[in-house]
Amino acid sequence: MNLPNKLTLGRVILIPVFLAFLFIKIPYGKYMAAGIFIIAALTDGLDGYLARSRHQVSRFGKLMDPLADKLLITAALVSLVALREIHALPAIIIIGREFAVSGLRSLAATEQIVISASSLGKIKTITQVVAITVILLDNYPFRFINFPFDQWALWIAVFFTLYSGIDYFLRFRKVLRLDSETETM
Repeated sequence: MNLPNKLTLGRVILIPVFLAFLFIKIPYGKYMAAGIFIIAALTDGLDGYLARSRHQVSRFGKLMDPLADKLLITAALVSLVALREIHALPAIIIIGREFAVSGLRSLAATEQIVISASSLGKIKTITQVVAITVILLDNYPFRFINFPFDQWALWIAVFFTLYSGIDYFLRFRKVLRLDSETETM
């Protein structure tokens, strides 16, 4: 197994560790969870960079990398809702978009069409990671100036999540048409 794939698996393995620190009541557990979340999120960019620069892009990586990202973000959002740190609505929107785009990618794959991550998709991921991190850190350092950056960041992430999702569906609407044309014959 190559290094990029090991990093992807490491991200998946860090998810239960992140959750343990988030939910077990120990001093600074939430901040340790934030650190683990940041490390896991950083492996996302690193594994992709290494895979491309070392020409080690693999089928396993193509499958597991986006899955690992979705698992990490979903685990964080569901946990933050359970802890009453965020409202359920933004979490539902973000998670729903992830399912919808994954479905579109699966449908496209049946037509041998690959939907790669777009620049909007990467911005979406960055805004989600920033929002979740600031929420985990109790709005640090913005709480000292009484600015709700965590909530702003979350809604900015929702905006880019929806915007990038709409972009994927508009750019690959032919995938949906191909499917409907086949069924009518």
